[in-house]
Amino acid sequence: MKDMALTGAVLPPQPRDYPSVNWEGLKTLYVREVRRFIKVGMQTLAAPVVTALLYMLVFVVAVGGGRSINGVAFGTFVAPGLIMMQILSNAFANSSSSLLQAKFNGLMGDFITPPLSPFEHLVGFGAGAATRGLVVGAVTLVAIVPFAHLSVAQPWAIAYFGLGAALIMGFIGIMAGLWAEKFDHMAAVTNFVIMPMTFLSGTFYPIDRLPEPFRSFSNFNPFFYLIDGFRYGFIGQAESSLAVGAAMTGALVLATGWTCFWMFRTGYKIKT
Repeated sequence: MKDMALTGAVLPPQPRDYPSVNWEGLKTLYVREVRRFIKVGMQTLAAPVVTALLYMLVFVVAVGGGRSINGVAFGTFVAPGLIMMQILSNAFANSSSSLLQAKFNGLMGDFITPPLSPFEHLVGFGAGAATRGLVVGAVTLVAIVPFAHLSVAQPWAIAYFGLGAALIMGFIGIMAGLWAEKFDHMAAVTNFVIMPMTFLSGTFYPIDRLPEPFRSFSNFNPFFYLIDGFRYGFIGQAESSLAVGAAMTGALVLATGWTCFWMFRTGYKIKT
């Protein structure tokens, strides 16, 4: 080694050592995920708002009329479910589309080459997806408020269930994006898993009005507890136990997050 130094030999660059967290790399990955959906704002921000307003038009004006549910105006009951539906679908879409597009464009190496740990990948993709879900939810809330006359009964429930839902679906999007090998696989997850669970979650109605077996299915549907807890934050009424919903939300965040961490750590469908 001394002889090489004396002769002026050039050593190859050594990888940077990050004894704890690569904050710069984590920030770069997160900013990338956020900029992805901001650059196509008409598709990722404006389109969900238009969809939510159309749902309000159909279910509140055409179907609901002047009806109320448990003393709550129908529009006020439906609005939190529509907002949560946008949070769920957009958080899932952000992380799943990012990874699937990277596969098709041959860019997966861009994620594993930088000195980022599996946990940093998890946080970067998950936080980016949660940001999109929450931003779309906030924009939808602003657009719906004039038609639903929402108030805030329990701010903690809105924050807890909204953030929990965004993280859960962001992590599920990571899992789907790593697992899927073509767009048909992603469409199958969306059409046969996400959409049925969303529409059977009490978004537009109390679940006790569903016939069997859909009523029983809804009691095991995690989306129901997310929407019910989120709606409780606005109207102060819940159909289920808030303790069960809060515990299930925390457990799902940990379970889906750990699964994504394992997939990144083992290189599941990344290194092959």
